[in-house]
Amino acid sequence: MPSLIISRVREQAFRVRSFDLMPEHAGARHGVQFVPGQVAVLSVGSEAPAYFAFASAPEDAELEVLVKQKQGASNLIFDLQPGERIELLEVAGQGFALDDQQGKDLVFVAMGTGVAPLRSALRHVLKRKEEFGQLVVLYGARTPEDFCFRDETQGWQDAGVELRQVVSRPDGHDWSGPTGYVQSLLDHVLPDLQAPVALICGSPEMMDQTRDRLGRMGFKANEILTNY
Repeated sequence: MPSLIISRVREQAFRVRSFDLMPEHAGARHGVQFVPGQVAVLSVGSEAPAYFAFASAPEDAELEVLVKQKQGASNLIFDLQPGERIELLEVAGQGFALDDQQGKDLVFVAMGTGVAPLRSALRHVLKRKEEFGQLVVLYGARTPEDFCFRDETQGWQDAGVELRQVVSRPDGHDWSGPTGYVQSLLDHVLPDLQAPVALICGSPEMMDQTRDRLGRMGFKANEILTNY
C-alpha cells in the first residue's frame, strides 16, 4: 500500500479535522480500490495503526478521512500539515453493498464523526441518483458546532436529499431545530418511505439503539446496513 501525502487540512468541528490525501506518485486520481464505507488503516510514527473510514467516494479524485483528536495515531495525524506523509497499510471492513440496494430508499443515520463513511456512500449514490429512491440523511451531534461538512449540507439538499439534523446539547447555542438523539428522528421520516434501507454509523450505543428501534419499526436484519 502507498504512502499518502496530505494535500489539504480543514477544520470540521471541535477537535475534528478532515484530511485530503493523495498517494505518492499518483496521477490525477488516487487509484486506491475501496467500497463506500470501508476503512483505511493508517500508520504514522511509532504509534499503533488506527482505523479511519473513508469520507470520500471511490470516484473522488482524492482520498479524505475525518480525524478526531483522541490518542495514539489519531493524535499525531491531527497535528500533521499539508505535504506530510501517512502510511496506508490496508483497506478494511465490508463497506456498504450499495449495488444491492438499487431502487430502494436510503436512510443515512449518523452521529458525530460517524458521518464519514455515510458521506462516502452518499457521494457515491449522488453520482447515480437515478438508481435509487428517496435519499434521507439523519445526522445527530452534541452541539451545532459538532456537525462536520457544514459547507456541503446545502448542496446535499439542492441535490434532492432530505436532511434532518438534531443536537443533544443545545444549551448556550443558537439552535432552533430538534433536540435529542438521532434515532428519535426515525419516527418522522420512515412512514413516508416505500422501500427503505437504513445505513447507520455512530457509537456502539447509538448503533444498538438505532438497530433496536428499526427492528421495532419492521426492518429486517438485511435492511439495516453497517460498514463493519
